[in-house]
Amino acid sequence: MLTVVLLSALGLAGCARENAAGGGGPWGRTFLSQSTSRPLVPGTRIELRFSDGKVGFQAGCNYISGAARIDGGRLVVSEVASTAMGCDPQRAEQDTWLATFLEAGPELRLDGANLVLEGGGTTVSFVEGSVAEPDAQLVGPEWTVDTLVDGQTSGSVPAGVRAHLTFTIDGKVTGSGGCNSLTGTYTVDTETITFTAVASTRKACAEAGLVEDKVLHVLRGTAQFRIEAGRLTLTAADGTGLGLTAGRATPSPS
Repeated sequence: MLTVVLLSALGLAGCARENAAGGGGPWGRTFLSQSTSRPLVPGTRIELRFSDGKVGFQAGCNYISGAARIDGGRLVVSEVASTAMGCDPQRAEQDTWLATFLEAGPELRLDGANLVLEGGGTTVSFVEGSVAEPDAQLVGPEWTVDTLVDGQTSGSVPAGVRAHLTFTIDGKVTGSGGCNSLTGTYTVDTETITFTAVASTRKACAEAGLVEDKVLHVLRGTAQFRIEAGRLTLTAADGTGLGLTAGRATPSPS
């Protein structure tokens, strides 16, 4: 059963941990759908993100997550919850179908970078994200914020609010927190980005202001960062974080 909540728990490990930890397989990997016997909404694809005892998945609208384990060659998913971003009826129905398909315990076959899920007459073939879509570079793309993280919970950016960041090769970061323009500087270490002198304009904001507060909070000081395929994750020391998607590239200054 798919439970829809505005903030969805991401720490659902439970007893699944013993089946995931140290077992290799899909854990710690991201897979992107390449084909499916059930047609998807045009312009969408399925993304599966496996972590220790958990799986997160998207199919063009909400981010859905649940506890996960592999039992007898089948993927067993439970305690499923979803963000509550508004979707058109076709994508909303696709979210429901995907959650139901995964909760039904499809057979899982993994061969190198290729993963197949099959059950109930439906077959979905995936390839590992790093193969299908090499990691984007930090510098160049316009990174759009689509997910707000607060510790163990995650939620979508409200419809109509657009926050984005662009990093340049000369150490500058520019963009918008969702309402006001922002600018600052940054330096990169192996797994962290340190932001300095970040400032923004001071236009009054309503709903966008709540998003902007989180964006600016993450851009104060040092944040952990990770790029996986076209996704950037920024996480502040207190667990506040941002999920961003790479868009069009911005020309670097000459």
